[in-house]
Amino acid sequence: IADQLQAKLSPREESAIERPPTSDISAFDLYARAKNILLTPSSSGKAGLQQAVDLLNRAVGRDPSFFDAYCQLAYAHDALYFYGLDHTSARLALAEAALQVASRLRPDAGETHLARGQNLYWGYLDYDGALAELEVARQTLPNDARIFRWTGLIQRRQGHWEESTRNLERAVELNPRDIELLQTGVAANYWLLRRYAEAKPSLVRVLAFVPNDAVTKVSLAGLDFDWKADTRPLHQTIDSVRATNPAAVPSIANVWLICALAERDAAAAKDALIAFGEEPIGFSDNVFFNRPFAEGVIARMTKDDEKARSAFIAARAEQEKIIQAQPNYGPARCVLGLIDAGLGRKEEALREGRRAVELLPVEKDSMNGTAMVKYLAVIAAWIGDKDLACEQLASVIRRPSSLSYGQLKLLPFWDPLRGDPRFEKLVVESQKPVAIK
Repeated sequence: IADQLQAKLSPREESAIERPPTSDISAFDLYARAKNILLTPSSSGKAGLQQAVDLLNRAVGRDPSFFDAYCQLAYAHDALYFYGLDHTSARLALAEAALQVASRLRPDAGETHLARGQNLYWGYLDYDGALAELEVARQTLPNDARIFRWTGLIQRRQGHWEESTRNLERAVELNPRDIELLQTGVAANYWLLRRYAEAKPSLVRVLAFVPNDAVTKVSLAGLDFDWKADTRPLHQTIDSVRATNPAAVPSIANVWLICALAERDAAAAKDALIAFGEEPIGFSDNVFFNRPFAEGVIARMTKDDEKARSAFIAARAEQEKIIQAQPNYGPARCVLGLIDAGLGRKEEALREGRRAVELLPVEKDSMNGTAMVKYLAVIAAWIGDKDLACEQLASVIRRPSSLSYGQLKLLPFWDPLRGDPRFEKLVVESQKPVAIK
């Protein structure tokens, strides 16, 4: 390939190309299977990530000098931690252990610095440290799409949206068939900015590569829900996936549940809950809800107060265990606040909601920090503090976030605010793209 491109490679680059990742065929097979899971967004829930960890542990067990496998192992552990699926110090220590072995095997490799940068970002939200590692990696990986990808992902956490989008689009130029990059990178940026028409081409492009990808199909159909508060394309697409590709239904269960709640269809919402299986219930923002909480939301929607209360009591017991394991994690705290709001425990709910915002402020994480403010607004709405709810909601609307016109218009979470002129004004404002300063 290098000859055909008439490329001039350094001795180090030639050595890297010639060096096989492992001489153990079985170890390589385990590694390849794990990497396929990690590269497939619909497979990378908690079960998928844990499966990848298991495969990679077996790979390095067979070949303790398998550098690439250690890099992927650190990535998988960091993903479980960062996405809130196992946000514990024990999980972070496992990522660090894999990274230390990789560093010992090839201390100067660009991939080592790339892995370290990703660990500093996902494990510690140390953006400056991560970007410094990426800059070192760039010296030996000058046109590697991953450098631009990680730089863009970090920049959006910093709130640098224009720079982020530019780097993510450059990454796509270098690696045009990277499905995850198109979905969770470029398309996601435009979606978070409420520039839905610009999000569409990346999703269409993914379907050109994988025409039957259920996650991309519902993401594309979901644009009309977020943009225009129209659930019909989403509903039809979900029905189509259920009829033609039932194995993919768990990967779209979160969108199915949102659609069912938006349409006030309690039966469909319960079916969507079943489709989650053992996976935690999450929508975006790295916030995960337990099953009893979701059951409480459905009961609340149908005005079954007794059932809602018993569900929220059960949800609180489960959430307390999560808080014990990760006491200083904002997303876990905000869920406890929502549960307390559902139970009418006003002071406790507000305390937990405010604590979540303190633990993960917008200044620390532009995306998930904004989500903490959004859920504080829901908590305030549920306990009847409309002033606080509208005040917090106004700050969310003016930032890039997963909150959309369709969600505000249709989801039951916001019902206590309906009819309030301040809320209705914010609903109208949410139809416009976010103005980036």
